[in-house]
Amino acid sequence: MALDNIIERCQDLYDDLRFSYVKEWKAAQPGRHAIGYMPVYVPRELIHAAGMLPVGILGGGDQLDVIHGDAYYQSYICRIPRSTIELALTGRLDDLDGMLFPSTCDVIRNLSGMWQLKFGDKLIRYFDVPQDFDPAVGGKYYVYELQSLRDELAQLAGRPITDDDLRQSIALYNENRAVISELYAYRSREPWQVLTHELYLLLRAGMILPVDEHTQLLRDYMVAARNTKRPVRDNCRVVMNGLFCEQPPLGLLKSIELAGCYVVDDDFLLVARWLLDDVPLAGDPLQNLCDAFLTRSLETSCKFVPQQKDKGAYLLASVRDNHAEGVIFAAPSFCDPALLDRPMLQRVLTENNIPYTAFKYSENSGQMQPIREQAGTFADSIKLWSAA
Repeated sequence: MALDNIIERCQDLYDDLRFSYVKEWKAAQPGRHAIGYMPVYVPRELIHAAGMLPVGILGGGDQLDVIHGDAYYQSYICRIPRSTIELALTGRLDDLDGMLFPSTCDVIRNLSGMWQLKFGDKLIRYFDVPQDFDPAVGGKYYVYELQSLRDELAQLAGRPITDDDLRQSIALYNENRAVISELYAYRSREPWQVLTHELYLLLRAGMILPVDEHTQLLRDYMVAARNTKRPVRDNCRVVMNGLFCEQPPLGLLKSIELAGCYVVDDDFLLVARWLLDDVPLAGDPLQNLCDAFLTRSLETSCKFVPQQKDKGAYLLASVRDNHAEGVIFAAPSFCDPALLDRPMLQRVLTENNIPYTAFKYSENSGQMQPIREQAGTFADSIKLWSAA
């Protein structure tokens, strides 16, 4: 498949706020179910093992005018809950048979409550995760949460979800995460070959396509990218941080690139990268998912980090592993997890003489020129001072 055709398909999925693919997928086999989920992390393996389609609901972006949603939430919180409930109130999410709201922040918790009030006839669950990483405490709790979700999905499906069902799904998501890791490594080595806005569109496609179809799409892209020679520019290498929940407008990512920055690592769409290694297939699949979360999941602002761990060590490691020259902190306006963490992360960078810049955005940001100018100035300063 040609590179342009791959990106065009991903763009079509990105632009479709009517979720036509979900409707078509369900119509192809009567009795199918689709379960929506918000950023940042839910165990999609359980949804897939139930024979259902996991569908990432990431707000309305800059394509949706929020009219009804503004009546449900105050103006001093992030925009994603308002645009998400706007999607539901205008019928765009009618083909979803349930919604999962992960443990991200109070706003997402409140959104799950709003969903229960407005759409109580569907499967609705606030999916909590442990804050205590002791296997005997948080581990036991998390296995219970996984089993509870498994039971609710099985009831909706009208059949049990067997351990073998789960193992098959885990294997498919292991493969998907491995290919995404390969794509990220490829971009880090040759960022001129894997443009970040294209990588983002590829990941967004994975929020709606079946996992095996998405894995093949990623492989097709890497083959096409390697066969397409792109110019190498004198850009600086940066890590972007803070974009894990409310998603950046596509224009923002393009502006960063046009400003002279190669993004070599980021933290958007973490559900696809949350678990760092393959989840074992042998043994109890729920326990294996639990152990992976407790011991081999990434660090981010919306996940509890034990006090004895060095705050920001993961960001420093990302800078060094990807040979980045600086960090761009980009957080949605009013995003408490990102904005509360930022001073601690900035301190780590300052102590290690790593330059950074910071700005805020909302998913419907339309004016990108100031962001482009700020990113361009940042890139120029890195080149100037690194050459001095």
